[in-house]
Amino acid sequence: MAELRTEEEQLNALKAWWKENGRSLVVGVAAAIAIVVGWQSWQAREQQQAAAASALYQNLAEAVQLAEMQSDDSQYATAKHLAEQLQNDFESTAYARFAALAVAAAAVKQADYEFAQTQLDWVIDSAEANDDLARVASLRKAALLQQLSREQEAIALLKGLDAATFESERQELLGDLLKAEGELAGAYDAYEAALEAGGGEQLRPLLKMKRDDLAGARS
Repeated sequence: MAELRTEEEQLNALKAWWKENGRSLVVGVAAAIAIVVGWQSWQAREQQQAAAASALYQNLAEAVQLAEMQSDDSQYATAKHLAEQLQNDFESTAYARFAALAVAAAAVKQADYEFAQTQLDWVIDSAEANDDLARVASLRKAALLQQLSREQEAIALLKGLDAATFESERQELLGDLLKAEGELAGAYDAYEAALEAGGGEQLRPLLKMKRDDLAGARS
């Protein structure tokens, strides 16, 4: 009887515990399941979006290549459409930004300069701090502005750019712009800085020639 009483007491204690804690336990288990399912669903959705963005980017790259090889306006129009789709549907992905850079380069070759600048600005505006894609877009925008004879805008852009690993390219382009504007001493200094950032004279012989051609500007 003592053993039975103990079992009954244990059972009653279990019932009491369940009455007090069972609801919160069920809720906790349900919440844990919901978190796991939600996480798995999010991962699956991210993978699907990445796959879709990758496919669109590959189609865009092919269209850009065909537009350049065949001078095909329809392929260029396709590339523009795909770039717009990537920016609208997959704005947060790197594919959208690589696509903007690619179609901007194609636009320059098509003399579609306004569209090219729009794409470069989109990359710049969508960037986070210290972003190399934004730096590349800024350098390309400065080169585009130079091509459009808007040197002062390009100079201002380059002077305000933190180019990081692209410092040599920034300084060389700045030197080209300053030289075109007749600011020869400034151009010499920019070429000198480009050489220093690019590893020295032996690695950049053409840049060295640019600098040496302006040696008299410092006297």
